[in-house]
Amino acid sequence: MTGHVVALSGGVGGAKLVHGLAMALPPEALSIIVNTGDDFRHLGLSISPDLDSVVYALAGLSDPIRGWGRREETWTFMKALAGLGAPDWFQLGDGDLAMHVERSRRLAEGVPLSEVTRHLCRALGIATRVLPMSDDPVCTQVMTGDGWLDFQEYFVHRQCQPAVSQFRFAGAAAARAQPDALAALGRHDLRAIIICPSNPFVSIEPILAVPGIRAAIEHTTAPVIAVTPIINGKAIKGPAAKMMTELGLPVSAAAVAQRYAGLIDGFIIEDTDPIPDADAGITFFAAATLMRNDEDRLRLAHAVLGAADALRARERFA
Repeated sequence: MTGHVVALSGGVGGAKLVHGLAMALPPEALSIIVNTGDDFRHLGLSISPDLDSVVYALAGLSDPIRGWGRREETWTFMKALAGLGAPDWFQLGDGDLAMHVERSRRLAEGVPLSEVTRHLCRALGIATRVLPMSDDPVCTQVMTGDGWLDFQEYFVHRQCQPAVSQFRFAGAAAARAQPDALAALGRHDLRAIIICPSNPFVSIEPILAVPGIRAAIEHTTAPVIAVTPIINGKAIKGPAAKMMTELGLPVSAAAVAQRYAGLIDGFIIEDTDPIPDADAGITFFAAATLMRNDEDRLRLAHAVLGAADALRARERFA
């Protein structure tokens, strides 16, 4: 089936699926809206972890072992930094550092983040559109026993140890959705909107908090499909399962689907998990969602697109 596909993505898990979608679709048929709530300033540099995870995955540069950063990375900078007694809790590889320096240089010249991202994608041979959710700053914060913490402080510096009780997205209410992202969500030829297997609380909900984005998805005539980040009661990467426990939620794909109730039409669950009964207008589909290699990514991309097309065949999407 032809038509445009829009994917909402966070970092590692989302980056794997968007890479699969990029292999399954021509570049002009895919737009990727990426979370920037994780973005922060560090050592004088502008760091965009989720954007970089997506860009590295699409460019074939992501590290398959760590799951983040560039493959075949070297660490001379970090060793020298530690030797100076400087903060070394956020790891910046030598090749990765070039990305942050170039981004910071262009942002300091007044170039919007979306244009900087477009430049970096062109330089790395990426034709698919990669769009930050906003060119305005948004900061994801988590409430812990130590008070509100910026996400990178919680995630990297504190290694997710504090228990979380709620989330907020500072600056989101005043942020403007990136215009190309809104335009993609409103296309008349939209085939599907796909919510990638990213942490719902700190990767997808920051995107939805930017004014206009949730409304565009709620009013689309295209099927909206989410993919589980929880497999057999565990998160493959990141703190999603820990957060669910601390929030008093079952650690299950069904609980993630319920988090998206009212927004999605379909949900992809791991094929080794029991499929819940259809609820809140959500249809469940089973697929192999663990992505160990490029073949797995492409296979899951086709499964997600197939589920979207099956929903579209229903009368209300005709």
